[in-house]
Amino acid sequence: MKFRPLHDRVVVRRIDAEEKTKGGIIIPETAKEKPQEGEIIAVGSGARDEAGKLVPLDVKKGDRVLFGKWSGTEVKIDGQDLLIMKESDIMGIVG
Repeated sequence: MKFRPLHDRVVVRRIDAEEKTKGGIIIPETAKEKPQEGEIIAVGSGARDEAGKLVPLDVKKGDRVLFGKWSGTEVKIDGQDLLIMKESDIMGIVG
């Protein structure tokens, strides 16, 4: 991928939710919600504090993260459906 987000933004690929419930019920495509878990594909250089000093991001490429249901902006890059969001939209790192 030849895309690098700016400042405190990250690029995330959604990780698909399970096709079945724990009880074995298969969930049809129309009833599935958008997954709120994803993998970081690219990160920006970081945000600047009030003094102008660069503050690096807490997440890195390859991290699995949880984010809000309506977080980010959906984009298509190199044929992949991805999300671009600010680091502050990420709730935490999984694992």
